[in-house]
Amino acid sequence: MICSRCAAQGATDAAGLCPACAVGGGAPVPAPSGGVLRSPVGLSYVVVALLAVVIAVDLAAVYAALNTHAVVGRILEGGTGEYADDGRRADLLMYRVASLYVTALVATGVVFIVWFRRVRGNAQVFAPDLQRRGPGWAVGAWFIPIANLWIPRQIAGDIWRASELERRASRGVLNAWWTLWVVSLAVDRIATRAWDRAEYGDDLRRAALGLVAGYVIDIAAAVLAILFVRRLTALQHAKALAGGGSRPQEPEPEKEKEHEQESESERVDGTP
Repeated sequence: MICSRCAAQGATDAAGLCPACAVGGGAPVPAPSGGVLRSPVGLSYVVVALLAVVIAVDLAAVYAALNTHAVVGRILEGGTGEYADDGRRADLLMYRVASLYVTALVATGVVFIVWFRRVRGNAQVFAPDLQRRGPGWAVGAWFIPIANLWIPRQIAGDIWRASELERRASRGVLNAWWTLWVVSLAVDRIATRAWDRAEYGDDLRRAALGLVAGYVIDIAAAVLAILFVRRLTALQHAKALAGGGSRPQEPEPEKEKEHEQESESERVDGTP
């Protein structure tokens, strides 16, 4: 856990303070590279909770779409009059679930981007030379059409690399999440257009199954997003506790040269 007072170093005591804050009164301690680390842990909890809500709404949407598929089938077999009420209830359920889905998606997206900007800021402290784009791209990249299909992934990869300790961490969860997220966007767009254009019974039933496919893929993408958020947060947490504010710097050439000259003088003079 990062120090609760200065938010710059790893906490080492039961009070959640780093050594400097525990002894020196708590003035903010800058990280070695000059920046300040900010804990992403709290935000990650909120993101995970909201992603769980998205999954729950997706499950409700799967039920609503399957219910619509079944109701339309009964109407085709028995006539509109007998199942008119079922049809109205199915339409109302689809509308309510769609409204809940949009609300959950917007709320999750906002908090996720705030968390993403937080971990990007920490990556700037850990290894600024590994960041190919400025911190503002961690927010703006999500709103650029087409480019938002690959620029955020590039930024996430840079953050991941900067957050690693000495051993390289597998990026399988990052790659799987991003792949499924892009696929879910494509499937959802195709299925939504098919649903909007459907006018007859069979078309409605096929469109409903398309929506189900989109929701199922979205559920898988949300699960992987949870794993990604938890994993990247854990990487940054571990690096902060290890004092990884920045990577070791190479010795300055002039000082290294002076040191070699002093050593050579000592050997000539016979001084041990």
